[in-house]
Amino acid sequence: MAKALTMPRGSLRDVAPLLVAFAVLAAVMFVSPAFAGADTTFDTAFNKFSGFLEGSGGKVITLISLALGIAAMASGRFNMGQIALPVGVGIAVGTGVPIVTSTVTAVI
Repeated sequence: MAKALTMPRGSLRDVAPLLVAFAVLAAVMFVSPAFAGADTTFDTAFNKFSGFLEGSGGKVITLISLALGIAAMASGRFNMGQIALPVGVGIAVGTGVPIVTSTVTAVI
């Protein structure tokens, strides 16, 4: 019968520090730095969307909300939310985008 190849006892303990040092060196050499805010993947979509909300799109959304509030008031059931909702939508669309943008930029 052939004898199986085995490592003598204690040899893995002798090599373990070398393996750990090699793994740490490999991790240090192959890791690239990560910079917050340096990614420009979604800049085009962000600029289009924020421009839309701050410009004519925000005005259209506010007018639609106002028209729905007026239509709800014309139905005869007056509610303070029918006035507050269009005002809130207008404020949120007009000032919300810059506030959210500055908050996210400050956090990142």
